[in-house]
Parts: sequence; structure tokens; C-alpha cells
Amino acid sequence: MPVTVDVDSLTFEMTKRLKFYLSKLVEYNGSDLHIKSGTNIRGRINGEIVSLSKEILSHEDGLTLAKELLRGRFPELVERKNLDFTFKLNNEYRFRVNLFFQVDGVSGVFRTIPTTMPTVESLNLPSVLNNFCNISRGLVLVTGPTGSGKTTTLASLINNINLNQKKHIITIEDPVEFVYKDAKSIVNQRAVGQDAISFGDSLRAALREDPDVILVGEMRDLETIETAMHAAETGHLVLSTLHTVDAKETIGRIIGMFPGNEQNRIKMSLASVLQGVVSQRLVGTVDGGRIAAVEILVKNSRIETLILEGRDTEVPDALKEGKDVYKSQTFDQALLDLYASGKISRESALNAATSRNDLLMALDFYEAEKNMSTGREKSYIEEDKDILGLKQ
Repeated sequence: MPVTVDVDSLTFEMTKRLKFYLSKLVEYNGSDLHIKSGTNIRGRINGEIVSLSKEILSHEDGLTLAKELLRGRFPELVERKNLDFTFKLNNEYRFRVNLFFQVDGVSGVFRTIPTTMPTVESLNLPSVLNNFCNISRGLVLVTGPTGSGKTTTLASLINNINLNQKKHIITIEDPVEFVYKDAKSIVNQRAVGQDAISFGDSLRAALREDPDVILVGEMRDLETIETAMHAAETGHLVLSTLHTVDAKETIGRIIGMFPGNEQNRIKMSLASVLQGVVSQRLVGTVDGGRIAAVEILVKNSRIETLILEGRDTEVPDALKEGKDVYKSQTFDQALLDLYASGKISRESALNAATSRNDLLMALDFYEAEKNMSTGREKSYIEEDKDILGLKQ
């Protein structure tokens, strides 16, 4: 017998309780609300999971909440066992939601979608990222673990293009998070499951919809990756995400997903279309918040050669050496800059480093240079005092 929901019988009392906790999460500037049948409500605040209530969510409460939130889509949750959608708290706050079944019943995670449209500057990201918005064709990837801010970074790039260029932008997302209002550009947003069957299907369709810019929420499979690369080759700017830790792994992951007999072709294609890779890690700041440390690959002839020749292990050296000319940088360079600017502690930098020993040496060298510079400044001050007759 198919599962049905009698909407008229729902009181929506559980939704009211949910809104209370979401408001608390917003008040504490948290990123995620966790609800789980059989335990209390918790939130992620400054990267830490903290309790927001002693109240236990029962098995029945979890099912009721799912029915209230999904209504006619509840049978879809029962069939698929997990479901993505967005939830609007009020006119200011929206959340990306994943509801799923686990051994004790229903659980859900509500990810905060920032209220204001982000910019590269407001996110404290390197200004070179804005250059990617001015590329007419190619592939730009934002990578990192779940919760590292990939979607927000992509939104800052789309927002830049929308505000400053006359383009047709198509976004394919699961679900739609940031909602753009047409500015100089036309922005069509499609949610997988609601407006589109799949990333691959909607991406193929997008090529027939006169796009200039295509945002693919995530390159999850071989079909989507190949179609995205084809779109980039045929004169479109394609922006997407991958769950890879850095630029080197990103290149290796894309090539490695294809059969061995096709990898030379993919190397040639990727070397041609890849314009940039932005990899992110969130690091705790000295004031208790979090900031993104960003590795940046900017396409140049050396990067192209490394991809063609399968020498992706040399990519970090190319990024490091291209910092002054191309504005590329490794994670360790980004962490050193954040430490030097006083935003993160030495310990936080070392904990997030790609190579702890290499960064330790760089930090020691920076401190030695800083101390020498301070010593020179003191000596100049003493000389000035002596000349002016101010020395005691």
C-alpha cells in the first residue's frame, strides 16, 4: 500500500519547535542544525557541535516533523530514504536541508544559507578569484570537504557576473541555495528533482538553452564531468565543485575517473579547458570564528604541460613559484599569509597545513625575519633619539 500523508490532520507543532531552534542557531551564528530521533537538538557553532536543548526528539516526533516539512513529498523520502530541499524560516533566512532515515528514525541537517549575497571581498577571499568571472570559456572548479564553503564561493562568482556582465547564466543545483535576482544578466536556476531529472541530463539540455555561464552544483559522476568539459570546450564558462582536497588531487581525480585507454584524450581536454581550481579549508581564527584558507591554481603554460604529461605531483611547486606572477598559491602559503596578518594562530596554521614540516620552517623563517626587522627599527629609533638629544 503506498504511503500517503493526511495534511489536514497535521498540527505543525513540530515545525514551530524547529523554527525556534533554527532561530537560536541564527542567533549564535551557527552553520548547521542537527535533529536526530532519540536524542536532543544540536548545532554546529564555530565548527563545534554543541547542544541547544535537553529536549529529546522521539521517533514519532521525527516522523511527524518530516511529514510537516515534506507533506506530499513524504512518500518520496520513504522510497529514497533521504531527500534534499530548502526550508524558509522567514524573509531573511533559508536553509539547505537533508532529511534521512537512520536506525532510530528520522534525522535531518539544516545548513544555513547566508542572508546577503556574498562577494569575494566579503568572504575575505583573494581578489584574484574575481578574474575567473571575466573568462569567456573554460572550467573553474571549487573544491574542498563538505562544509568548507564551496557553494558560497561559487555564489560570489555568479553574483559578480550577474551584477557586472550581460550574460545568460544557468545554474543546476541540488537543491537551489542562493537565489539570484536578474541584474545585468539573466539567471535561470534549476533544482535537480524538482526542475530537472539529474545533473547530467540538465547539463546536456543547458547546451541547447543559449547559455554563457553554467553552474553545476557538483560533478558527481563520469557523465557529468565529460559533459561539463564538452560545454567548456564549446565556448561556455562552466563552474562546479568537487570533493577533493587540493588542485593536485582534483586533476588526478578527473583523469582517474576515465578508463585507461581514454586518459590521454582527457589529459588533452583538461589541459585545454581547465582555467582555475580554488581549494578551501576552514581554519579557526584568533577571535573564535572561522576563515577560509585557499589554494589557487591559475592556468598557465606550465600547468598545461604538467597536465598533458601526467606530472600532477609537480603542481604544488608550480603554484608556489607562480605566486608573484600568476597570483596562484598553495595552502601553506595561504596559511602563512593568514598568520602574518594576525587572523589565525601559529597552532591553527600548523594543524591545517598540507606539509606541517614545510610550514613550520616557513613560519620560523618569517618570525626570524620579523624579529630582525623589529631589531633594526629599534636601532633606528635609538639613533634618532641620540641625534635629537632625547636619549636619557
